Amino acid sequence: MNNGLEIPSVGLGTWQTPDGDTAINAVKCALSDGYRHIDAAAVYANEESVGRGIAESGIPRSQIFVTSKVWNTNRGYDATLRAFDKTSNDLGLDYLDLYLVHWPASPNQFPNWKEINRDTWRAMERLHKEGRVKSIGVSNFMPHHLEALILKAEFMPAVDQIEYHPGFMQPETVKYCKEHDILVEAWSPLGTGRLLDNATLQGIAERNGKSVAQICIRWCLQHHVLPLPKSITPARILQNIEVYDFEISPADMAIIDAMPYCGGSGLDPDKIDF
Repeated sequence: MNNGLEIPSVGLGTWQTPDGDTAINAVKCALSDGYRHIDAAAVYANEESVGRGIAESGIPRSQIFVTSKVWNTNRGYDATLRAFDKTSNDLGLDYLDLYLVHWPASPNQFPNWKEINRDTWRAMERLHKEGRVKSIGVSNFMPHHLEALILKAEFMPAVDQIEYHPGFMQPETVKYCKEHDILVEAWSPLGTGRLLDNATLQGIAERNGKSVAQICIRWCLQHHVLPLPKSITPARILQNIEVYDFEISPADMAIIDAMPYCGGSGLDPDKIDF
């Protein structure tokens, strides 16, 4: 990352992972399989279970990269600090490796959206300076959100976690991030599972002797984007990290890059109402 720290190149996403034993076991399974990167968020409503999975894994805390995110209802300086305290307590962790602003405040909801984002970011910077968070970043920020934030920021965001998968590449945001040395992470790299039945991807998977999920994850990596696949199925959790023994050919990469819009959530950071 742009602060000199390293981040494991594939993470386990925990969005839509049911709270309780399902989340605990998914995290434990992933860590047993070799994952060292867990992506959480307050709004996922499963952080206590994610924390238990980390604690019960037997893997030293120092070897695990843990991310969380401050939710929209906790934007602003004081609210962000309180939200971090709750997340830290729920996860049972003394520090986070990465803390993100989950969604930008946007013009369709807030005439003072720039100030709201800056106040939230000031709290993130304080947490970073206090050593409670090793790296800070954003999620779902588009170039105009980033431009306004960076203008008065003390620290550049290390990460922008965005929706990114075949059929939805967000080229303008990715280009901006790469020009400013901001690492792009991909949430929903499998299109929330909807890409698994895509005929184009199935053909490429067959040619490579891999699953469609492995193709999507490897495709992200070859674009220097960090994928965060989510699964609660042990076999798929393992399969999703077995992506380092092959390379997608330039021809097949071009085919995937040219796919029309598909698998997208339809969520626009400038039009969200939550």
